Amino acid sequence: MLVSAEALHDISKNALMYQGVTDVHADIQSDVLIEAELRDLPSHGLQRLPRLIERLETGLANPTASGTGQWSRPSVMLVDGNRGLGPVVMMETLEKLAVAVDEQGIVVGAIRNANHIGMLAYYAEAAALRGLMAIVMTTSEALVHPFGGTEAMLGTNPIAIGIPTGAAPFILDLATSKVSMGKIHHHALTGDPIPDDWAVDTAGNRTTDPVAAKTGAIAPFGEAKGFGLGLGVELLVAALSGSAFAPEVRGTLDAQEVANKGDVFVLIDPKAGQGTAKHLAGYLDRLRASRPADADRPVLVPGDGMRSRRARALSTGIEIPEKLYQEICALRGRDDMQQETT
Repeated sequence: MLVSAEALHDISKNALMYQGVTDVHADIQSDVLIEAELRDLPSHGLQRLPRLIERLETGLANPTASGTGQWSRPSVMLVDGNRGLGPVVMMETLEKLAVAVDEQGIVVGAIRNANHIGMLAYYAEAAALRGLMAIVMTTSEALVHPFGGTEAMLGTNPIAIGIPTGAAPFILDLATSKVSMGKIHHHALTGDPIPDDWAVDTAGNRTTDPVAAKTGAIAPFGEAKGFGLGLGVELLVAALSGSAFAPEVRGTLDAQEVANKGDVFVLIDPKAGQGTAKHLAGYLDRLRASRPADADRPVLVPGDGMRSRRARALSTGIEIPEKLYQEICALRGRDDMQQETT
């Protein structure tokens, strides 16, 4: 079914505020969920809202916390999220880092004790639209097997990069796993099989069953390359935030335990360097104008497809499974809310 982004945002925001989340914080958390839906990334969208509400109900997520930070060096801030909503803590950290980056040129925020932060592109883009370059990293439960192995030992460990390049920033957001676990959960929700190279079951055999994959392990992307990059993110985040390693991480996929993964936010002031946004934009336009393999599919750079999907979804509405729609509408007594579909 198709539902407008505005209606879904209102449903999410009201469910969060019903749990004691402030108006501003509920806006931020809902923005991250809806932006994921708009960009056709439902694995990081509204399917996560019911679990988040459970975490608020049980006290595993703090509805009012935005994190407290201390500078361990002039350019390094260590943040305790105080069990706050991940997007709220991340945006508060961005605000604090942005004040310091003008003087330092480059600053790092290392975050622990915050809930799931969702789609990393959201933060990379928020920084880029402020004229700042950003690198964002996070870790998760052990979901990915090492290259040559079958046992889940690493997180999906995504990394995002945002760079101002004029009107349309460069935004790269990728998991170091073949796919996110959220995407496998989405296939389990819809009943669709997964490709047989995404994951293995508990016995270490390739599987097309998303339910079996949920208890097995996801493959690293690019075999040894994805494994190496994912391990690098694991070590960087743990070294800076003091977070647990993947086999001990809990709290991003359940509603029973405190989230103990880590997040790292790096901001860089382009003015500290010698390049310009115009210079970068010119190169990206050369890439877009280069000869495509398929004449009907021009070359795109990271961020282009995301913006196209977002614009289309804003116009037509967001496609959401009816079962999920009914679930999020029932997160509080919704007799006072009109269900708006398009």
